[in-house]
Amino acid sequence: MVVYNDITIIVGKNESGKTAILEAIAKTNYFSDDNDFKFNPTHDYPRKEKKKYDKSGEIGEAISCTYQLNQKEIHEIEKHIGGNVVSKWEFTVTTKYDNLKSISHPETDIYKFLEFIGNKHNLNAENLNIIRNLTSKNEILNALDEYKTAEEESAEGKLFKALSDIKANYFTNLDWNNWLAAYLWRIHLSPAMPKFMYFDEYYELPSKIDLSTINKSTTQDAKTAKALLELADVDLDDLQNPDSYEDFKAELEATSSEITQHIFKYWKNNTGLRVQFDIESKENRNYPNNVEKYLNIRVWSDKHHISLPLSNRSKGFNWFFSFIVWFSRIQEDKSNQYILLLDEPGLNLHAAAQADLLRFLDDLSEEYQIIYTTHSPFMVPHNSLERVRTVYESKDGTTIKNAIEEKDSDTLFPLQAALGYDIAQNLFINKNNLLVEGVSDLVYLTMMSSILEESGLQGIKDDITIVPVGGLDKVTSFISLLKGQNLNIVCALDTFTDQKGKARLNSLIEQKIIKEKKHTLF
Repeated sequence: MVVYNDITIIVGKNESGKTAILEAIAKTNYFSDDNDFKFNPTHDYPRKEKKKYDKSGEIGEAISCTYQLNQKEIHEIEKHIGGNVVSKWEFTVTTKYDNLKSISHPETDIYKFLEFIGNKHNLNAENLNIIRNLTSKNEILNALDEYKTAEEESAEGKLFKALSDIKANYFTNLDWNNWLAAYLWRIHLSPAMPKFMYFDEYYELPSKIDLSTINKSTTQDAKTAKALLELADVDLDDLQNPDSYEDFKAELEATSSEITQHIFKYWKNNTGLRVQFDIESKENRNYPNNVEKYLNIRVWSDKHHISLPLSNRSKGFNWFFSFIVWFSRIQEDKSNQYILLLDEPGLNLHAAAQADLLRFLDDLSEEYQIIYTTHSPFMVPHNSLERVRTVYESKDGTTIKNAIEEKDSDTLFPLQAALGYDIAQNLFINKNNLLVEGVSDLVYLTMMSSILEESGLQGIKDDITIVPVGGLDKVTSFISLLKGQNLNIVCALDTFTDQKGKARLNSLIEQKIIKEKKHTLF
């Protein structure tokens, strides 16, 4: 699967393997030490092949990921090894079911690298030719031993310095035949590998967090709760100190304010909400002297002047809030690159809120590469279909393709729906719209307008869009759908001429769907 530079969207039917793809990618280099994101043959290996795999005694390959360095990274590495030493800046990391990795390193030219080192140390032509032919590690070590007694400023002394430079800075403890490739991997490529952060709806925060047991829990919502405590800089051990309440309260209120501002930069459905945190102390019934502490997460509504537990708010709001908290775990880490893997983001969001989420993801993609799965046409930007990859499961297994190559209509449905919605939206891009009954009316009016313009007379103005609606029966639902869009709509429908049509017209006027002066009778 080739992923896009900023956002890649994976579309496919249920059980086609979308979640499995994200989880497999995450397990190659997860951002934290989490047993849920390590390969386990019992859970991950295809069941129908499992017995054969167990009997083979071999460790199978789970996934191979190929990485391409960007020009900035390449330029930085070439400062250390010279230009044109690496012919193809790709490397592949294959992760096996025992979580060990094998590396397919970039193609290197040791001869050119040694020439770079020789020129760096101003070797003469003779010694430059010598160093260029010392391609193995043993040859370099033997040459070091040979020239170790050379005078420092002599030609041989400079050769000794060049060889010492290689040994000190380019030899690693990796037992690879290609010692230069081992250096590239250990010093440059391995640190440049992105870490993966996975998030789905199961990471949603609970409304009440038991602070006494939170560190022992390994559930997914507990992981998000721990992320919240890290974000709030709450030290659980200090909670036992009765004098620390004001300190915790201040930290929690500061965190609440920060998260609220972040959420409502994008959450436009209801802006009159505020996140609130509080510490609750409760005496244990079985152990009277043992006081249990809980962190309560509530959401205050300015409109209704009440607060409710987070779980009582919509699942869409809870998802958005929980993701902001989970994402905060990596946000301050500038020393690593991260790729965000989001499984069905915005699943419980209204279509308009999904548009807000797309805007949020676009902003995030300026710093983070994002891969997400979806069924929703509203999560597929019609103007960025090159980002889409389709997933289709056949009897031979799961296939991932570019959207343009996919032939299965069910798999393509979200894309088709997104395009259909966009086409429908584009019918009404003008402020002024003229509703006609059918396509023939559109053709006649367009032709008549062209004839008038050719005769030097006024045709239909450019700022007017002619929209065929398919008859009087469609007018009510059509205009109702457009209500609130601040559009000017005039009807020119021939079905108003009979008595039945006039009665319907009067009904539309009485319902204030059409203004009395905004129609024309033919």
